[in-house]
Order: sequence, then C-alpha cells, then structure tokens
Amino acid sequence: MSESAESRQDMFSGTKEVAETHKFEEAKLEQYMQAHVEGFEGPLEVRQFKGGQSNPTYQLVTPGKKYVMRRKPPGKLLPSAHAVDREYKVITALHSIGFPAPKTYCLCEDENIVGTMFYIMDMVEGRVLWDPMLPGFDPQTRRKMYESLAHTMADLHMVDYEKIGLGDFGKPGNYFARQISRWSKQYVASETETIPEMNKLMEWLPEHVPDDSSTSIVHGDYRMDNTVMHPTEPRVVAVLDWELSTLGHPLADFTYSMLQWVMPQIGDGAGVATIATADLASLGIPTLEEYVQLYCERTNRPGIDNLDYYFAFNFFKLAGILQGIVGRVRDGTASSAHAEEQAARVKPLAQTAWKFAQQAGAM
Repeated sequence: MSESAESRQDMFSGTKEVAETHKFEEAKLEQYMQAHVEGFEGPLEVRQFKGGQSNPTYQLVTPGKKYVMRRKPPGKLLPSAHAVDREYKVITALHSIGFPAPKTYCLCEDENIVGTMFYIMDMVEGRVLWDPMLPGFDPQTRRKMYESLAHTMADLHMVDYEKIGLGDFGKPGNYFARQISRWSKQYVASETETIPEMNKLMEWLPEHVPDDSSTSIVHGDYRMDNTVMHPTEPRVVAVLDWELSTLGHPLADFTYSMLQWVMPQIGDGAGVATIATADLASLGIPTLEEYVQLYCERTNRPGIDNLDYYFAFNFFKLAGILQGIVGRVRDGTASSAHAEEQAARVKPLAQTAWKFAQQAGAM
C-alpha cells in the first residue's frame, strides 16, 4: 500500500473522540436507548467516525453490541438538507427485503435527547475502502469488489419501490430539472467565489435533459467508500450514507458512481479520488465500458446513451455538494476536519462538468 493510500485509509477510517462541536449529554442517549432500542444493554461508550462530511455519525459501543447513530448537525442548515428521517425510512424499507442496508432500531425527532434529530442502526462489521484503486488486494479480488459494487447498484434500481412502501419517497419524473434546481440553489446559497462554468451549467443543463423518464430509488452518492465490504469476501454487505436518496433517474445515479473513471486529479478526498490514469488491466479493475456492461446486463438495458450529459450533470452536482461543505465551513457547521480542503476542488469540478457539457453540444 502506498504512503498516500495508507494515510488516506487511516485519515477517514475508524473512530475518534467526539468533536467538541458535536458533543451531547451521553447519559440522556443511554436512557433513550434503554427505552427504545430492543435488546439494548449498557453501559454506553460514544465515539465519532472520522469519515463523512455532512451528518455527524457516531459509533455507540456497549459490552455486547455496537450501534451507529446518524444525526443532523447542529447550527444553521440549508433547507431540506441533512434529512436523517428520510435516510431512516429508505434503509428500513430496503433492509426488510434483504437489500444490503443496515437494520434500523429507532428514529428520534425529539431534539432534547442529543440536540438534533437522529436515528440508530446496526453497526455492520466489514471494510470501508477509501481508495478506489484498492491497494493491498490482488487483481481478481479487486475485480470481484467492483462487480459487487455494480450489481448492488443495479439491484437497488430494480427494487419495486411502491411494493416496499416508498411510493411517496419522491416525485416520479422531472428528476434532472429538480436536481439541477436544488444544487443550483445550494451552490448560490453557499457561494464563496464566482465560477463562470457553474453559471453556464445552471443555464445549459435544464435545457438539454435526455428524453428518458425511468424512475427508481436512487442513492445519490453511491461509491466504494459509501459501502461496507464483507470482512473477508469481495462483496458489499451494506450501503451507507443515504442522505441524498429519493425517487429519481437510475442513470443519473449510476453514472455518478462512474465519475472516478473520468475524475481530474484534484486530491485524494472522499468522492474525488480518481482511477482515470491508472493501469486498470494490471490492477484488475473494470474499464468504464466493462463497468457499464456489468450494470446493464443486471438491469436488462442495451447500453447507456448521453454519457457526456450525465457526466456534466454529475460533476456539476458534485461541485454543488462540495460548495455546500465550503459554505458550512464558512457558517461554522461543517462536521469534518477535512472540509476546508474542498474549497479548492469546486472550480476544477465545474470546469470538468463544462467540458463534458461542451462534448454534449454546449456552446
């Protein structure tokens, strides 16, 4: 494992002491869990996960079991952001049909317990892998991990969302228009410098949406480090971080997970790591075309048209997400020590988005 890969894995993996800005009265939480979490037995020890930029995530350790708590961050928040109640709803529904989502225990909307809304779920044991080049594994294992990644996403998009009670989880249709509007508003609300490409994208993207009205559950931020791999086997055992999930367009969701194949070299942070210049054949990692094929075979699609548009949209969306983090640093509500690094990444992401928009016909 290279030094940078090692430090990246170490930087984001595991837990740390709870950050001062995210502390709460632990005795209150223990009392709440005693009453609402079936089988709970204290005493309780609280740690905070290092990874994650948005919703503070805690490891709740008891003598017999570990749990995970996700909560809204304290402080001033953007409208509709940090919807942990929606996360709880989708994870609970998907777990009930055997999809790899953690078992949930409770959603607490009473802000008097830890200061903000939260939910508690199982701690799924396994490996969260932060480097998409998967150092330390042999080519065959890497290949199987990527196959599992593609197949798990395909399985999500094939779920009958009406049947599992998620018919009201979003508005079918007009997904791109709504998403572009959402991330444009977030970008403008969090803006810290003028980026001409973002302004051009906000104008061009809504006018050139592909004509395809497919609808499925979408995760919204699907990538290797938002999954848990089995402790010893090359397969996904849990999908995490459902904050951006809704009903939407499956190809918008899938092509977001493909960004690392075309990502510019702008750092090693979560969501912006790249395999664009890697020797994929020797690593055993599928090419972009092979990854598309893995997904399409599983979802019975003949292929994917309009890739340039989807990449433009997703780089724009990622720039909007990162600008939101920059805005939270400005407002003092960011939940990661690495959040400030995101500021330098917004502009190159916007420029990459515009490059793909131009390949799709933008002038």
